[in-house]
Amino acid sequence: MKIGYSFWGFLGNGVTDTPDGGRSHRRPFIDALIARGHDIVFLQADRDRLEAGDDLGGAYNFDDGTPDIEVLFLEWRWAITGRNTTACGTEGHTCDLHRQAQLINHFTVRQQTPTVIWDKDRTLRAESVWRRTAHTLVCEAALAPTPGARSLLFPVPETLIAQADPLALAARPRDLALGYVGNQYDRDEPFDRFFAPAAAQVEHLVAGKWTKTDRWPHIRFVGRVPFEAVAGVYSRSLATVLMLPERYAAVGQMTQRIFEAVLAGCLPLAPADIRFADHFVPEELIVHSGRDVIERLSHLRRIDGTQQHVDLIAACVDRLRLFSLTKQVDTLESVLRGLVQTTAANQGAA
Repeated sequence: MKIGYSFWGFLGNGVTDTPDGGRSHRRPFIDALIARGHDIVFLQADRDRLEAGDDLGGAYNFDDGTPDIEVLFLEWRWAITGRNTTACGTEGHTCDLHRQAQLINHFTVRQQTPTVIWDKDRTLRAESVWRRTAHTLVCEAALAPTPGARSLLFPVPETLIAQADPLALAARPRDLALGYVGNQYDRDEPFDRFFAPAAAQVEHLVAGKWTKTDRWPHIRFVGRVPFEAVAGVYSRSLATVLMLPERYAAVGQMTQRIFEAVLAGCLPLAPADIRFADHFVPEELIVHSGRDVIERLSHLRRIDGTQQHVDLIAACVDRLRLFSLTKQVDTLESVLRGLVQTTAANQGAA
């Protein structure tokens, strides 16, 4: 199929001062679709070239118009006050939302093009018209998606899972007991409950955009780091805490942080209020409080480098198969086939 793909972010390392968790999985996902014979054209700005000066070897096609496509695929954008809600050309403006509206109006509304919305940030309202339009379908990166939506998780290439050697990862020296890479957005509550109490007692580091930190004077915040430095932080860290916004935790939506950590041998501690927590980590890495985190870290220090440590890393690596790239591409292809067939049938009946 010829797929018009809309995303606001990067395929390569991009630039440091911007949020884009999709960098960890977007390019492998797209490359796998291309390898299966799909023709992909990107419909938002080429930020890799324009902002990072990286043309990615000319491997991908971008089009700022309305090319002929069979399916529109949207990584859903939402209104961010002062950023994409301002007038075009004003300082700080990003045109992702305006461009998405243009694409929807042209393809989804006027041409009735089959449209898949990947609501990766869970910002599409439950009452949205796009959840009940015949030629649109919503996907969510959750194990328990909104009724009517399909589960499409953030993918991990099987090659990365196969290359992760628990023995070698357990043998690495780790000067940090606790590390975290990610932004503050809607994470204050789990940070207060799980990370901050433990960080008061152990060597730690927090990288990412955290702008309101006065309540945690003991935390070592280092600001955003380049995307390619993320693995280095986790390679130094014995463990991390999987801190999710409540809207993610309630439906079992795990972010890319889990595989960034696990593939570097950093053990993920999962708060027990994350739905399906035992799908993501072994039972002994599920925590109920900051005291639990402190106790688990102490235990992990005692077993550091032992066979028990190796086995824990292996168990975490094995759970990454839930996010298998092949499974996610299979899911999307199934969604695309079904949506295209349904749309064609409805248009034929009309």
